[in-house]
Amino acid sequence: MDKNSIIYVAGHRGLVGSAIMRKLQTLGYTNIITRSSQELDLRNQKNVELLFKENSIEFVFLAAAKVGGIKANSVYPANFLYDNLMIQTNVIHSAYKYGVKKLLFLGSSCIYPKLCPQPIKEEYLLTGALEPTNDAYAIAKIAGIKLCQAYNKQYGTNFISCMPTNLYGPHDNFDLENSHVLPALIRKFYMAKRESNPSVTVWGTGTSYREFLHVDDLTNALLFLMRKYNETEIINIGTGSDISIANLAIMIKNIVGYTGNIIFDVTKPDGTPKKLLTIDKIKQLGWAPKIPLSKGITQILSWYIKNNIFEKKNQNTPSTNYFEKGW
Repeated sequence: MDKNSIIYVAGHRGLVGSAIMRKLQTLGYTNIITRSSQELDLRNQKNVELLFKENSIEFVFLAAAKVGGIKANSVYPANFLYDNLMIQTNVIHSAYKYGVKKLLFLGSSCIYPKLCPQPIKEEYLLTGALEPTNDAYAIAKIAGIKLCQAYNKQYGTNFISCMPTNLYGPHDNFDLENSHVLPALIRKFYMAKRESNPSVTVWGTGTSYREFLHVDDLTNALLFLMRKYNETEIINIGTGSDISIANLAIMIKNIVGYTGNIIFDVTKPDGTPKKLLTIDKIKQLGWAPKIPLSKGITQILSWYIKNNIFEKKNQNTPSTNYFEKGW
């Protein structure tokens, strides 16, 4: 993949896709193809194939997906399963049909069993039951992994799959109806400080552990894998360390400068108890993360304050400009 290669970034408006775009542009790549969801519905097979046919695409970053937190996954499982199955199937098949040199498919750490041995090795995939609160999304991602592997086996394609841990960064989704835990907590504590609320409610008991990777670290890993990795087996991308939701809430509270109380709503689900990835495989290839969690949260808080559409427009209803769609 050189500076003149024709590269398609699927999902360029989402958290991961926008970070890939920033990195490619910074490095001087000049032939980057993008389409918004208004320009191209990736669930439409005919139109996706036309994109590949007309543009001689050589490399694909498949970052397009419908994503969300526990609440969104619980309320809209059909959407998460259908949309993601259609998006990835159409892009992967078109990449094969029109001779793409290499495709990188982004999965998720939620593909692993709920009660997986810790830390999680790549070979633990499909060794146990999934977490029920996001099984629709996980099943779709597992299907994408298997589809890439099947095309590699049957047609000799070079389609690789990586499994990022929980991500955060610029252009994250801060909509409280659909967001993941870290951006949701940033917004909650910031709003509570601004409005002088006496407490902030956090879902669950706070005892679950999560690993968080800054999207800029992920992007460095993705370009690294495009250059260095050509195996059909999946590969994890993470930090190798995790934090409890309770301690995450305290960290964000302190960074925001909020002085009120934290209340844990134990009637809400915790999700998977622990989900820490083994990153030995990618570290042995020569990659490692660089951004500490506290530094990353401080950066994202500043980005949120500067760019957030909710506070600027004084909106408390879900956004219609869904970053969580990512396509």
